[in-house]
Amino acid sequence: MEPKEIAEAIRDRYPTEVREIKEFRGQVSVIVRKDRIKEMLKYLHETPEFYFDFLEDLCGVDYLGRKEPRFEVVYHLYSMRHNHMIRIRAEVPEDDCAVDSVVDIWQGANWHERECYDLLGVTFNGHPDLRRILLPEDWEGHPLRKDYPLQSDLGDREWKDYKEVVEIAERNKVYEVR
Repeated sequence: MEPKEIAEAIRDRYPTEVREIKEFRGQVSVIVRKDRIKEMLKYLHETPEFYFDFLEDLCGVDYLGRKEPRFEVVYHLYSMRHNHMIRIRAEVPEDDCAVDSVVDIWQGANWHERECYDLLGVTFNGHPDLRRILLPEDWEGHPLRKDYPLQSDLGDREWKDYKEVVEIAERNKVYEVR
């Protein structure tokens, strides 16, 4: 089945949820409202003619200043049985920055959802262990947000462990081979 056919089938089944279908260089994206995203993805996973058994990737996008809603959670789905793929883009507004978890559909989503939460600040409702995965637990903010400061002005409140690593590196420069 071609990606465009899959996108049209999704629109037929969820006409009020599908906002737009985009095609670029042979890749099709279905832009949807987030409210029924889990139901939609479960349908794509369990329906025999689609059978999207592999979640290739799940990531987040911040469109600050470019479009509303500000965020999207992007699901790249692939069917090993049918050798077809589709991209589902769920729109997530800034004032309700949460979407349902799909870990119970694809176990591999566990890590991806935690990464998206950690770096972008999107919450995944029903996630079994939603906590930071790349940054320390005491890290403030989400560094992939477009409004995240590029430089810190925290002074003495700068992340303590980072400062210790820098100090150790400076002290150990005497041991470097030249």
